[in-house]
Amino acid sequence: MRFAPAAAALSLALAITASTSWATERDPDPRAGVLIAEGRAALANDQPQEAIDAFEAALAVDPGYTPIFLELAAVARSEQLQGKAIRYYREALTRNPGSLAAIAGEGGALLEKGAVEKARANLAKLESLCGTNCPETQQLATIIAAGPQPRVLTAEAVLPETQVTQDN
Repeated sequence: MRFAPAAAALSLALAITASTSWATERDPDPRAGVLIAEGRAALANDQPQEAIDAFEAALAVDPGYTPIFLELAAVARSEQLQGKAIRYYREALTRNPGSLAAIAGEGGALLEKGAVEKARANLAKLESLCGTNCPETQQLATIIAAGPQPRVLTAEAVLPETQVTQDN
């Protein structure tokens, strides 16, 4: 009975240590690493579909490597698919809730979609996790300060007014 509090404290300390060492980032499978490099090269050469194909193949090879979702989200944002990018960022956050890059990326995508308050919530979360001096916080703060970009209207979005005339 005298050792119960000490045993509980020791088991809690071991559990915390084990969970933090388990959550550390690992290297991808070597085959996935090659595919990720190919995807980054394709994205740099302005070939988004080839980048998506390479990143999805890397995800098939190593489904446990979370940073692939960040790469897929970056491609989706470059293609103006903010909803898809947000989905990828949220998957990355489900797997690694403390991912600063995923929080900042999601905030940027939310702002691009017009959700300014949600982007500010992500900024507040970043500030609480790493402070105001970390690169992710500064990047998101800069994007929020610039404000959401105006949306481009298509010809179908602005239809002329119809007038009904009566023939006599």
